[in-house]
Formats: sequence, C-alpha cells, structure tokens
Amino acid sequence: MNPLLQITGLRKSFGARELLNIDELTIQAAQAYVLTGMNGSGKSTLLRILAGLEQAHTRQLMFAGEVCKLIPYPRQLREAIVYVHQHPVMFSGTVADNIAYGLRLRKSGQLREQIELVAQAMQWAGVTHLQQHAARTLSGGEKQRVALARAKVLQPRLLLLDEPTSNLDGEAREQVIALIPSLTQAGSSVIMVCHDRELIALPDMHRLKLRDGKLEVRTT
Repeated sequence: MNPLLQITGLRKSFGARELLNIDELTIQAAQAYVLTGMNGSGKSTLLRILAGLEQAHTRQLMFAGEVCKLIPYPRQLREAIVYVHQHPVMFSGTVADNIAYGLRLRKSGQLREQIELVAQAMQWAGVTHLQQHAARTLSGGEKQRVALARAKVLQPRLLLLDEPTSNLDGEAREQVIALIPSLTQAGSSVIMVCHDRELIALPDMHRLKLRDGKLEVRTT
C-alpha cells in the first residue's frame, strides 16, 4: 500500500540559516504521529509547510500515490490537509457557524447535508450544548474542541495539530486527548507537535523528532 504522504529532500532556510534538511518524511494513511524537538527546531514550521502556509523546496512529493508540488500549493493538498493552530482563532458568530465555516467556504453539499455534518461534529467534540453560544466567548478548552470539530467536519485525509493541549489543564486537556484516537479511526492521518507525555503515550502513536534540522524516527 502506498503511503498517504511521502516527501524526499525537504529543505527550508531563513536567510543563511538552514532550519530543515529532511531526507525523507513518510506518513501512512489513518495513522497518528507525534513530532517532538527542542524549541526552535522547526516543528511548527514543518506543519505550516505541509499546510501550504510556508514555502520550502522539495526533491519529490507524493500524495495518495500522485506526484505533487508544494509551490504553488495545489488544490489537491488544500482540500485534503487541514491545520489547527496552537491558538485557534474563533470567527464571529456561534459555535455552529464556526464549525460550518469550511463547508460553506468550499460549498460542500446541500445546506441540509452541511447541517447534519455540523451536528455530527459537535456531538463528536462534545460541544452540542454550546452550539448557539458566541464562539469568541468560550474557554480555552472549548475553543480547542470547536477548532477540532471545525477541522474534522471537512473529513481531512491529513490533520495537522500544533500543540493541541499546551494551553489546557485538567478536564479540558483530558477531553481533547480523548478525541485524538477517533480521528485515525475515522480514516484521517494526524501529525501533532506536542510535548504532552499522555498524548505521546497514546496507543499506536508513531514518534518523530527534529534534531539539528534532521528528522529522526523514534522507536521508543
């Protein structure tokens, strides 16, 4: 079976400083990966490159068995890859409006189908009771779950999460961690930047580490 994503020869520099020099990055379908490394090692930059928010040079990129380019960022990747920022932005309007945003932007399906998909995503994230609340008034944990629902409703093939639990504690953190396994069960691959030991220790989690610009596959 072909990997979902395979990149060879990824290079990213800022001026004279080479931040990333990755020989190969391989992501399998419906698998979860945690990406660790020292502060400033390029973890978030790598996610932003994969999401089309930063430019980088690659020797070759294969997505779902097809050759792609990162520059210009192709529609195929834009529709398949979703990025969730460490501090997710809530748009004006209700929680339901926020979760429906991407569907409406993409004009995905009929209105009735959108409403049903949003309802399913809210139930999955445990935010149905908040659906008519103004999204910008939510707590940090609630915003993170809304952001995850807003991403999941688009049924991404690859979901990029930047420190999904870094600003959470207690029950809010546990609620977000509990959502992660169901993403791969639904068929999405997930790459997470994090240092949360409980997230790293989730079953079937693959470990990647950036060190001096190189990508290491960790087995322990």
